[in-house]
Amino acid sequence: QVQLVESGGGLVQPGGSVRLSCAAAGRSFRFNIRGWYRQSPGKQRDLVAIVSGSSTTNYADSVKGRFTLSRDDARNTVYLQMDNLKPDDTAVYYCNFKGKFWNGRGWNEFDSWGQGTQVTVSS
Repeated sequence: QVQLVESGGGLVQPGGSVRLSCAAAGRSFRFNIRGWYRQSPGKQRDLVAIVSGSSTTNYADSVKGRFTLSRDDARNTVYLQMDNLKPDDTAVYYCNFKGKFWNGRGWNEFDSWGQGTQVTVSS
């Protein structure tokens, strides 16, 4: 499988900003879908933002206009820029990549999750 490493997050005041990053360890990938999800205590994990291989990006209605997903394909990394944060954005944020990786002999499918990073919006 493919390891995803998340960074960013922390405590931020309402109206503030934070940027999350998620990097895939390795070199040769064909990404189909890369996205960000979040989960609050006692709730299901919900989609926040997702980008397909064709670069089409979609956002949950609750974050449209405030969050931006971007990519650095040279670094196999995606970012989630979160602006104008609200207390309801408090959650553990997870990245998820789906696609194929080269193992030296062929392409293998993978579906990997990051370890999760806490974002707390509070004054």
